[in-house]
Amino acid sequence: MLRSIKQLFGDKLGASDGEIGHVKDFYFDDQNWAVRYVVADTGTWLPERQVLISPHSLVSLDQAGKVLRVNLTRKQIEDSPSIESHKPVSRQYEEEYYRYYGWPYYWQGDGLWGLSGFPILELPPKPLPSESATASGPQPKRADAHLRSAQAVGGYHLQASDGMIGHVCDFIMDDQNWAIRQLVIKTGHRFSGKEVQIPTRKVDRISYPDSTVFVNLTREAVEQSPDHHLATVGTVD
Repeated sequence: MLRSIKQLFGDKLGASDGEIGHVKDFYFDDQNWAVRYVVADTGTWLPERQVLISPHSLVSLDQAGKVLRVNLTRKQIEDSPSIESHKPVSRQYEEEYYRYYGWPYYWQGDGLWGLSGFPILELPPKPLPSESATASGPQPKRADAHLRSAQAVGGYHLQASDGMIGHVCDFIMDDQNWAIRQLVIKTGHRFSGKEVQIPTRKVDRISYPDSTVFVNLTREAVEQSPDHHLATVGTVD
């Protein structure tokens, strides 16, 4: 099912033994267009600490209560590797994070999630053999993480092949494999323009210094893209 990421901001996050906060942001992989982490605002529970929740641990979205269910305990989350909120997520941190939970690395393998096209939904009983071997064997050079904030990229200008047109205002995600399928673009005036959807495969590159997304489409093609209508969570076609 396709979902609007913007509609998930502010939703509650529930661990197996109680609430842990609410959705503050999403970090997505700008190479494979997959959401890799939910960024949790934990309020006064874990102040001054950034808490990342992987889709590996997310069970379902309770549509009635607008709660993202996390298959972890509060203690597991509290004891997970800590990362400072003002620093970017490094591959070194991700390795430590994935080893802690015993999940396979999403960047190793041919699937969107490493060994699979979908995030696993249950914790393995012990670290995977490949993880142990990686930890004790020769360490390859670490690649960059390529993680970006959905909150930050929302608002970026859209640069078509023949000029600027509109800005990014939302992302449409497949909630089964957490792949971002479309960007929602607001064209024309920021308040009175219309919203259209363009597939992420049309994105050529993202310039973070210029806050601009470049696409392989003309302005006319963007204008003629399918209209986007903000629907109830879980009903986006």
